[in-house]
Amino acid sequence: MTRFLPGVIAMAIIVVASNILVQHQLGDWLTWGALSYPFAFLVTDVMNRVYGPAAARHVVLAGFVIGVLCSLIAAQSGTTTLRIALASGTAFLTAQLLDITVFNAMRNRSGWWKAPLVSSLLGSALDTALFFSIAFAAQLSFIAPADDVAWANETLPLLGIGPVSPLWASLAVADWMLKMLLALLALVPFRLIVRNILRQNPAF
Repeated sequence: MTRFLPGVIAMAIIVVASNILVQHQLGDWLTWGALSYPFAFLVTDVMNRVYGPAAARHVVLAGFVIGVLCSLIAAQSGTTTLRIALASGTAFLTAQLLDITVFNAMRNRSGWWKAPLVSSLLGSALDTALFFSIAFAAQLSFIAPADDVAWANETLPLLGIGPVSPLWASLAVADWMLKMLLALLALVPFRLIVRNILRQNPAF
């Protein structure tokens, strides 16, 4: 289990940091969390490729528990909100488990890049849909009535050019588009990290 510890620590750091950073906008349509969270899929895919799906699930579950506990503590201190903590936990666990399932189904196909790319794209899409709707949709305000999400429900054209919709919808679309780009870019560190681990531990 100690060999999985770096993955667990990395996952927990990513979850907590993203929960805080998602509350701060980057330009008009993104949040800083959009830059940090996609690396969770990189951690999951590396663990899955090197140690297998069971190990990847252990890392995801451990990272989930640690991340949610830290996020709930942050919510109590006012650093983040309860809705964001709940949305993050739900989206994270569901999307990461989907990522593991898809990666494992594709792991033996030709082309080393197919499994991490497809699993990350599908997991990212599900994560974005779940996180932003649970965290910010006015229809789900009963989850945590005390959390103020009025800023995220200000209506304006989608990404400044589309149909009128809540701000959080534009944030979600922009977030998803950035995740697609980062999923492509993450193939480089994925390849390098996996190759380095397997070189140091030929038995894997």
